[in-house]
Amino acid sequence: MLFHGLTGSFESPYIQGIMQELSKNGFNSVLMHFRGCATQENDLPRSYHSGETGDALEFIQSLHKKFPESKLFGVGYSLGANMLLKLLGEVGEKSLLTKVVAVSPPMQLDICASSMNKGLSRYYQYRLLKDLKSTLYKKYDRHDMQKLLNFKRSNIQKLDSFWKYDDAFTAPIHGFSSASEYYEKCSAKQFLKDIKTPTLIIHSYDDPFMTPEVIPTEAELSDFIDLEITKKGGHVGFVEGTFFKPEYWLEKRIIEFLL
Repeated sequence: MLFHGLTGSFESPYIQGIMQELSKNGFNSVLMHFRGCATQENDLPRSYHSGETGDALEFIQSLHKKFPESKLFGVGYSLGANMLLKLLGEVGEKSLLTKVVAVSPPMQLDICASSMNKGLSRYYQYRLLKDLKSTLYKKYDRHDMQKLLNFKRSNIQKLDSFWKYDDAFTAPIHGFSSASEYYEKCSAKQFLKDIKTPTLIIHSYDDPFMTPEVIPTEAELSDFIDLEITKKGGHVGFVEGTFFKPEYWLEKRIIEFLL
């Protein structure tokens, strides 16, 4: 089971890459699209976020019911990785997953949101927010979002940081009082100690979306977690070799851990 990152979908290169690699190694794979991602809009005013584990739990349980004799594995990327780690901590020993890999999880959301508003990371923030705001405009077309959010449609263009966007939309539409409360309650780091599923977390020191503060200490990890940190790898990158002959280390490492 694959869980994509923010604004991701089946079209994301990292999803297509891992699906191909999994198939080569005897795995069947399926991607859960978060609400409103890919080609289908969500019918409700709400959306998805880094700590929304209800849909994923339903997804996992339905596959377990359909394939009761099969081992189930999970691979999450970025937002999907944070969500998956949080879910594992919430369910503890009741997890239906045999092994899990979390790639570049933003395990401390407030730090990540602030990091995205600095330096070159602001370009990635701009690209991601452009997609998110486009989706939000569509929600205003279908629902009385101004009444639900107490936020005017004309002000959407002013949401130029994740802090502002999450304060205006993500937090209130999902029942949080503010972006700060959303970040505090949905950051995966606090759930790591409760994980009872063999889990590999892959992170890079040069991830432009976060700072080294996001990396958990040994005391914050359960005995079921392997934390691998590379010097270089960026955010959901981890490509070796040369420009003309790249080696996709990440996909090989995921397969190696799952086998």
